[in-house]
Amino acid sequence: MKTTAMSLLLTFAFIFLSISVQFSAVSAASEPVRDIKGRALRKGVKYFILPVTRGLGGGLALGKKLNGAQCPLEVVQAQREISNGLPLTFSSVDPKEKVIRVSTDLNIKFSASSICVQSMVWKLANVDEKVSKSFIETNGIAGNPGRTTVDNWFKIEKDGVRKNTYKLKFCPTVCNVCKVMCKEVGIFVGRDRVRRLALINDGERPFRVMFKKA
Repeated sequence: MKTTAMSLLLTFAFIFLSISVQFSAVSAASEPVRDIKGRALRKGVKYFILPVTRGLGGGLALGKKLNGAQCPLEVVQAQREISNGLPLTFSSVDPKEKVIRVSTDLNIKFSASSICVQSMVWKLANVDEKVSKSFIETNGIAGNPGRTTVDNWFKIEKDGVRKNTYKLKFCPTVCNVCKVMCKEVGIFVGRDRVRRLALINDGERPFRVMFKKA
């Protein structure tokens, strides 16, 4: 009798723990991304993406490719630390969602124009075989989540170091049948000394960021 009662108690405890873990995961995933003043990021509002670690460069801007090609432009870090870079906007995979949330598929778009006839939406470029890196470029497609746009979706994750500081990640979940890689975004410094955003491997440092309303 005692054994049966103990088994039931353990079963209920396991169920309760499982529900608690699932609820915590959902709560964490639905948490808003916050700017440096603690305000939730909102769809369509312009923000600067700034580095948490100072002294190596400023906010994010546009630059040419490592091979010298001009278009499509790549996402780079401004050389001057005091520069905020260019403003950007965010939009969730859920078109009805007005708040930008952690661990959610997002389109990221520069609010700027360039000499290239292209969109300003971020996109994962093909691997640069010379340096074995996948850089972040522009000319992506906004919306239409699915197989044809899988390279255009990024996520903002908490970095677990300081309050309201984050890291960027490529790990799209907009296509259930697509085989995608999940990697964090870091900084690659090329021979031209330009600091470009690129996917990193295990053991490499992610680019820790914070958000400032433009």
